[in-house]
Amino acid sequence: MSKLIKTLLVANRGEIACRVIRTAREMGIKSVAVYSDADVNAPHVKMADMAAHIGGSPVGESYLRIDKIIAAAKEFGADAIHPGYGFLSENAAFSAACDEAGIIFVGPPVKAIDIMGDKAKSKRAMIAAGVPCVPGYQGEDQSDAVLIKEAKKIGMPVMVKAAAGGGGRGMRLVHKESEIENAIKLARSEAKNAFGNDQLIVEKAIMEPRHVEIQVFADQSGHTIHLGERDCSVQRRHQKVLEEAPCPVMTPKLRAAMGRAAIEAAKAVDYVGAGTVEFLLAKNGEFYFLEMNTRLQVEHPVTELVTGYDLVKLQIMAAQGEPLGISQDDVKLTGHAIEARLYAEDPADDFLPSTGPVHLFTTPSGDGIRVDSGIETGGAVSPFYDSMVAKIIGYGATREEARARLITALSQTALVGVKHNRDFLLDALDQPVFAKGEATTAFVGQTYGESGFEAPAPRAQELALAAALQFTLGQQRSMSRAVSPMAELLGWHSAQPVPTPFVYGETLVEVIARGKVLTASVGEEIFTLNPLYVADNQAVFEHNGTKIGLTYFAASETHIHITSQTQSFALINLAGGSAGDEAKAGDGSIEAPMHGLLLEIKVSSGDEVKIGDTLAVLEAMKMQHEILADIDGVVDEIYGSAGSQIAADDLILVIKPVED
Repeated sequence: MSKLIKTLLVANRGEIACRVIRTAREMGIKSVAVYSDADVNAPHVKMADMAAHIGGSPVGESYLRIDKIIAAAKEFGADAIHPGYGFLSENAAFSAACDEAGIIFVGPPVKAIDIMGDKAKSKRAMIAAGVPCVPGYQGEDQSDAVLIKEAKKIGMPVMVKAAAGGGGRGMRLVHKESEIENAIKLARSEAKNAFGNDQLIVEKAIMEPRHVEIQVFADQSGHTIHLGERDCSVQRRHQKVLEEAPCPVMTPKLRAAMGRAAIEAAKAVDYVGAGTVEFLLAKNGEFYFLEMNTRLQVEHPVTELVTGYDLVKLQIMAAQGEPLGISQDDVKLTGHAIEARLYAEDPADDFLPSTGPVHLFTTPSGDGIRVDSGIETGGAVSPFYDSMVAKIIGYGATREEARARLITALSQTALVGVKHNRDFLLDALDQPVFAKGEATTAFVGQTYGESGFEAPAPRAQELALAAALQFTLGQQRSMSRAVSPMAELLGWHSAQPVPTPFVYGETLVEVIARGKVLTASVGEEIFTLNPLYVADNQAVFEHNGTKIGLTYFAASETHIHITSQTQSFALINLAGGSAGDEAKAGDGSIEAPMHGLLLEIKVSSGDEVKIGDTLAVLEAMKMQHEILADIDGVVDEIYGSAGSQIAADDLILVIKPVED
């Protein structure tokens, strides 16, 4: 019997909370957001009809507190709870608590979550259901001796995995028998710390496979279908980065076989709602069950674009008890979609997460482009939650059109305030292996090696554009300060024009204004740049008849962040101000202008310094930046330490002003 949902609580945050709220609104369902201390001003909170504070910033005090979420649902009269993904989305106890409270859980029954949430249980269930599985050991005897024995029996290489694991945690690839014992020890420790469960399974390692998953849907009457597949092979640290639908090497025969296997997997656990059955697809065309995610997937938009179905709407309909209303023959895959996950992380430093304020976030729009995001300009990326901040999706009639549109979309995306992987995504999409649809799970390792991805330093043209931009902004500031500004006199000289110097690291750029046209010299190279538009963090210059667009954020009169179509970088003009700027004295608090490595501190406490003296050297964007004194005084306290990573706006030292 169906029960109409009138009010839906979304037990999540970020882009997925916004995504669920959008569909709820379209269905005429009121939404309730929940938020922690860190998310008090988050987009999902502003977007919802109602919102409930559920605790402190750490997930253990808020988004993982079943009691607080259930209490919030009761307080606001929510008929149902949508868990999103992550957090409590695959928690059987949460589903059971919803049932006990008389609240609809928008997800599968407890049985399905319990079995599929444990790799050992799920694999035993799949073997019983006749679903192809990777050869391995998933028994209840968890002694090291048995695991070692079974690993040797399987034969190298093997994967040691946490039974309750996910996201690459508690997972070890073993190539030699001598490494098995240590791999078990490390995997068991990681599993215990991450999931509170140290049980392991051992599987034959399928080398360089594709990671292909099937989207399944089932209603409460047992009608189960699949909505095609997604290829999620491009991963770093076993976490997905690029996903697409359909799989580039899929054939109708293989899709039918994988689809049947996924449906059998869902039926084996009496599944209801949206679920994803993940497979490893070997080079020879054989496929093996990996796991089932009993929730909506991060990458669900690519399936929505190629099928035309709103998966969140289908979830809500299934939870209400409505029949699916779709037969397998109704499902048609049209076109191609590719999704890129925008993470706040540093690809050059093993993709380590980055946190901090969001000074600027701009996203594209246009035909075949979709953006699902959970941040906004003026917000922040918190250290308490996952580092994914947005998903950029390109859709087209063909895979190449989808790839081209995604590249265009990413080139128009800017994120300032934290390190991010935009430039890495652009580079990966442009790699021949990916462009030809040949990427496997080994793509990132084989393409970027041990050193990982590091964006190239800004070229001469980028430095010329930066100087021209800072020069133009300086002119605009001068105009704003003038009592009776005359725009036609900008750049006019009664004598030979005097170049304005801009020093970026060790590179000198000289800008000369001749009327509205600027000439920027970088060594032997000369660039003639006409600023057509500079306002609202957007700039357009004309160079040799070609228009060049930039997104910028001026953190100060000397410090600027620039996002071009291919690169994101931050620069400090070590020469000081720009056109029309007046010298300014600071307050003596010397902060890092950007994220980077603090190479050297050149002063000690008690040293006398004058404006312009070099205090420290910061390495960022492959360039060394001198940090200069902004007042005359005495070095009071030093907070930074040489050789350490430092975030933008972190305090390095304090200068005590000299008293008259």
